[in-house]
Amino acid sequence: MSVTSRYREAWEGFWRDAPDEAGAVFWDAEPALTVGIHLALFEPHMTAAGLPFVDLGCGNGTQTRFLADRYPRVLGVDLSASALRHARNADPAGQVEFRQVDAAEKAEAEQLHAEMGDVNVYMRGVLHQCDPDDRQPLADGIAALLGERGRAFVVELAEAAGPILRGLARSPEGPPPKLAPVFAHGIAPGEVADAAVPEHVTAAGLTVLAKGELPLMTTDYNPDGTRIELPSKWLVVGRPG
Repeated sequence: MSVTSRYREAWEGFWRDAPDEAGAVFWDAEPALTVGIHLALFEPHMTAAGLPFVDLGCGNGTQTRFLADRYPRVLGVDLSASALRHARNADPAGQVEFRQVDAAEKAEAEQLHAEMGDVNVYMRGVLHQCDPDDRQPLADGIAALLGERGRAFVVELAEAAGPILRGLARSPEGPPPKLAPVFAHGIAPGEVADAAVPEHVTAAGLTVLAKGELPLMTTDYNPDGTRIELPSKWLVVGRPG
């Protein structure tokens, strides 16, 4: 049993209580502000034609559906069955395949690779939500999915996001309404050192092919009406050579 099982129920509770409406979840920003921007950074490094795409930690599938409009085969995977129910409900035509997968479990990642072959992976804001003991297994799972030809786009909160989130949580008015359920269910974003993400990548046998910084867009707003943006860092990773 993986360490992940300890917070599986926290995610189940969060997604069980989450509204169905688009943008109701704190990080569920519209694709034009998220994956649409990320693809311009990622696609030049997707050198193997025709690979399937896996949206790892797909949640309610907002970004997955965007990817499915652009690639022949896209699979959305998530730890939470409740998240996947949201995803399927938002895709009544069944355009996208969604599946419950714990990518930090080596056997599950290897089984998915055996089925699909090498894939490209999109992962937004998942590593910093993991328990510390699960971060390297998750990176190892990504490496298993990529195989020799796949590439992954990984975007995670930067260290500088921590003080911003703590400030929002301690606001005299309370946390913003869409952030409050995240804290209430015990899945407040963890803090991962900026240097730790590339270290996990390297330990998994992967190479950083490109990197940069971007704001991670949310669906909530500051008291002055501006959208809450959190500092993030992105990497494109794959096998060396």
